[in-house]
Amino acid sequence: MTWFFAILIVLAMGGVAVVASGRGGSLPEAYDDRPDVRIPADGPLSSDDVRGVRFSLGLRGYRMSEVDALLERLATQLDEQAAGPAGAPAEDPAARPTRGDGDPT
Repeated sequence: MTWFFAILIVLAMGGVAVVASGRGGSLPEAYDDRPDVRIPADGPLSSDDVRGVRFSLGLRGYRMSEVDALLERLATQLDEQAAGPAGAPAEDPAARPTRGDGDPT
């Protein structure tokens, strides 16, 4: 029985050596299955850019509903900012930076 396992181990090691040397055939050509991300590399993003984003999935993935909700919220905020002053939030005077004596700068 010991001889049987010894021969089995030698054959397994030989198979690994053949595959490692490249004689077992080549790997199939890889293809890119990720979705196309069409976001401008430079410049500001528009709400349509954010709405068009699709992420590729990994082994453990992500919660698509959470990411989609965040992207929709961001796109809506970009739309509001692009609309102009009517959509801009009012400045909070208490949030202004102050000098050391407490007076606003």
